[in-house]
Amino acid sequence: EVYLVESGGGPVQAGGSLRLSCAATGVTYAWDAMTWFRQAPGKEREAIASIRVRDNYPVYIDSVKRRFTISRDNSKNTMYLQMSSLEPEDTATYYCAAGQRRGGAWTDPLAYTYWGQGTQVTVSS
Repeated sequence: EVYLVESGGGPVQAGGSLRLSCAATGVTYAWDAMTWFRQAPGKEREAIASIRVRDNYPVYIDSVKRRFTISRDNSKNTMYLQMSSLEPEDTATYYCAAGQRRGGAWTDPLAYTYWGQGTQVTVSS
């Protein structure tokens, strides 16, 4: 059984920082990548950063590229998202995802098999 558990969300003021964690358990060695998504109220789920498992190569969407850093600790099977210079527009529920199907775009939520329960990030101005 595969589980993804996010933690680290909470309230923060604009300009502040948070670090999210996603701990994975179960059969994870076959994954190509792990990805962070977020979903704001009334909006579609949006991929924001992904990291390739074999070499920790990261990719980001433009709006977070200079503010967020994705990383993994292989020994703990845990992925992180260090978020800085947070803006009210970053307010959302943040999810980690894995088990991407081959041929699926990293930004497509339908391409992922496993999801965490989400952690809320609220940025106040």
